[in-house]
Amino acid sequence: MSFSSEIKLREAVRDALIGDPAMLTRLGGPHVYDEAPRARSGPYIVIAQGETRDWSTMSDQGAEHLLTLEVWSQNTGAREALEVAQRASQVLQDAPLPMVGAACVHARIMSIETLRQNANRFVRARIRLRVLVEIA
Repeated sequence: MSFSSEIKLREAVRDALIGDPAMLTRLGGPHVYDEAPRARSGPYIVIAQGETRDWSTMSDQGAEHLLTLEVWSQNTGAREALEVAQRASQVLQDAPLPMVGAACVHARIMSIETLRQNANRFVRARIRLRVLVEIA
């Protein structure tokens, strides 16, 4: 099994998020990153942790991906982070997520949780996304 589909999936998730005009408005631009930016206060999305599992059959290669996306906001209260997380969920739920050399079979939001960070200075909404991919 090839684990390279996670790289392609991360690119497809980012493309889907920044390709949505409502998401761009909520984020104030294409603020979706692979690593948290140092000088940005938010809101922004980080495509954070990923886990890839073999999902192959006797005849086809496949992978199950569990991605964690983190929405960061510096506004007081969780409203902004949750609104961005809600929009991200709408964009990614059942999205086709086109990838070269792989095909998204299923994309499903598994959960959203909110957390407070740095003595309540930041609010983080964590989105868990499950994607099943067939590898060509």
